[in-house]
Amino acid sequence: MFAQVLNIKGQICKRTALRLLSLTVTLAVSLSLANAQGPQSAPAVDTGSLLSVAGQADQPSAPTAGSGVASSSIAGTVVDTNGAVVPGAKVQLLGPNGAVERTVTANDLGGFLFSNLPAGTFRVTVTAPNLTTFTSDPIALAEGQILQLPRTVLHVGQTHADVKVVATVHDVAEAQVKAQEQQRVLGILPNFYSSYIWNAAPMSPKQKFGLALRSNIDPVTFVVAAATAGIEQWHNTFPGYGTGAEGYFKRFGAAYADYAIYTMIADAALPSLLKQDPRYFYMGSGTVKSRAWYAVSQVFVTRTDNGGKEVNWSHLLGSFATAGIANVYHAPQDRTASLTVRNAGIIIGGAVATNLIREFVLRKLTSKVPAYAQGKP
Repeated sequence: MFAQVLNIKGQICKRTALRLLSLTVTLAVSLSLANAQGPQSAPAVDTGSLLSVAGQADQPSAPTAGSGVASSSIAGTVVDTNGAVVPGAKVQLLGPNGAVERTVTANDLGGFLFSNLPAGTFRVTVTAPNLTTFTSDPIALAEGQILQLPRTVLHVGQTHADVKVVATVHDVAEAQVKAQEQQRVLGILPNFYSSYIWNAAPMSPKQKFGLALRSNIDPVTFVVAAATAGIEQWHNTFPGYGTGAEGYFKRFGAAYADYAIYTMIADAALPSLLKQDPRYFYMGSGTVKSRAWYAVSQVFVTRTDNGGKEVNWSHLLGSFATAGIANVYHAPQDRTASLTVRNAGIIIGGAVATNLIREFVLRKLTSKVPAYAQGKP
């Protein structure tokens, strides 16, 4: 009985020893294989990034069982300069040689994903309509690495458009007339009716009346009328006006009325009716004789609105009309036919002298003349 018990205990010890030996050998072999392959660490996975690009055409596939190679991936998000996502952006993955290896489209959240990539060096390019193209620096991707790129910012691209600005003849004339209204001799005396642009656009009737009114209300016009009245008072011109303050103010009113009426008739009403240009077009080139003849002739010949030439009826008829109307406010003894003709002759003669001064003197003394305005080409 005792021998049997000892025999059973011996068998149990033997079996236990065999099991311990088997476990020891298995553990030793496992440790040996682990040391030979080197330590392995599980890569960190940015689950938020992967979720943001879910639904891409380039989806990761399950790794091949037993392959022993961990795939890598590149993910990112496309935004504009305001931080808004850019869905539909075209994202391309370029290989080491610059060739396009894969192409995906950013999803509704602006996200994109390239999965199942081998280790290597890549670049990423991103394009979108009306935005600049983005190209990344070289990306060194390790085996098994899951790389989340910084947000890709696309800037507003440059757009090119051919814009044709077409100005009407009226618009051009309006700009030129506005420039004329800035012209002053020595910065003081108005020189509104001298055009230093030889091919100036024709004025419309509204512009002709506007320029005449602007000239009539200019402060210098009142100063000149006051000076004229003083000279006439000194020489007792038009004695029917009398002397003293009353005579002076009558002469002042008549002097201003003569100028204002002539301007409205000869520079606005008749030019609009006859389609003639009331301005003097500065020649500025040629011999002194040719320029002098041109200046004198412009009193009798003028430019039409369509660029032709004809008798300056606006000025000639306007001179006689002004002299005739002046009889209304002249004293009875000064209302004579000979005086009317004389006054008309004075107006015409004054226009000749004025044109000669315009041609040879005023250009150098007039301010605010455009640099390109130099008279006849």
